[in-house]
Amino acid sequence: MIRTPFVTRRAKLLGCVASAGLLLALAGCKKANRYVPPPPPQVSVAVPAQQDVTLYLETTGSIEPVNAVDLVARVSGFLTSQNYADGAVVAKNVSLFTIEQPPYAAKLQLAKAQQAEAQAGLTEAEQEYERQAALWAVKVNSEQNYDNAKARRDAALAELDQAKANTETASINYSYTNVTAPFDGLVSAHLVSVGQVVSPNGVPTTLATVVQLQPIYVNFSVSEPDVQRIRASLRARGLTLAEIGAVPVEVGLQTESGYPHAGTLDYTAPTVDPSSGTLSARGKLPNNDHTLLPGMFVRVRVPLGVQKSALLVPAMAIGTDQGGSFVLVLGAGNVVEQRQVTEGPAEGSSQVIDSGLQPEDHVIVDGLQLAIPGEKVVPQTVTTAAAAHQTAAP
Repeated sequence: MIRTPFVTRRAKLLGCVASAGLLLALAGCKKANRYVPPPPPQVSVAVPAQQDVTLYLETTGSIEPVNAVDLVARVSGFLTSQNYADGAVVAKNVSLFTIEQPPYAAKLQLAKAQQAEAQAGLTEAEQEYERQAALWAVKVNSEQNYDNAKARRDAALAELDQAKANTETASINYSYTNVTAPFDGLVSAHLVSVGQVVSPNGVPTTLATVVQLQPIYVNFSVSEPDVQRIRASLRARGLTLAEIGAVPVEVGLQTESGYPHAGTLDYTAPTVDPSSGTLSARGKLPNNDHTLLPGMFVRVRVPLGVQKSALLVPAMAIGTDQGGSFVLVLGAGNVVEQRQVTEGPAEGSSQVIDSGLQPEDHVIVDGLQLAIPGEKVVPQTVTTAAAAHQTAAP
């Protein structure tokens, strides 16, 4: 057996004692752990912007043509020609269809000949009447001869009037063989082919439809409270109901941004519909580029007036709960407060606040997820415009 030298065992023992002493000394110097709260979160705040804001009545409406007419046959005959391309834009009085003309041309010629004959008969009767009247004046002929000449003159005059009426009728019927556009507009596809017999008898034959696109109407309904707002706006501008044409109307398609189509209010119904509590209204728009087509559903707005010095905050700074809309503002000591507000109309990426906010209030516009009512925050002031841009960014 190999024995460990005594000196070596003693050295090891002294090393263990020293290590244990060092551990005890270190344990005696360590302090107890304490909770250190995190610093208050940083948020961006801004005072509400103040500016004049135009108030609008916003609703939906539908586009309707000012004029839309079905072209129907007014005389019978074969359709001899179609004088336009389906869907073409045409001008007033342009020929669109031709109905068999020779029979009506012949009837017109006959009527003119009969009128000429009647005119000749009247001339002869008047000459005879003048002779008999002269003889009757000097008592050369009998009263019977004078009366007969007068009667023949009057009958010839009536025959001429009848012949003129027949000529006018024949001329009108002949004009009906040429079907023209009643106004500027867009023509639909033809409904009858060339060579088909058309007639006004029974159910008149419809040849096509012409729709006027310029100008064009937008029809919409207004609630009873909005009717009162419009009337108040007219009174404020010194206008009467007869001057509604001075009230602007703006229209936007569902695929468009804003309201790029401008017109004027054209008509309002004289009574409110008691079943719906709404009033029918109509605007007229130039539609020079034919962007608006009948049947389209559009967004409509009508300016009602200007709200002076309205308070605006970024729309993203507004929250909602069971109590309604609210914003978070800085209270005393930079403590967050929840303030209930009443929203007005939107203005771009900002929202008008009608009540619940003061011009000097500091509204939290960024870092809302970190702001807790009743807790402190570290505010960083920004402008309302910069805040609106920041909250609107994706």
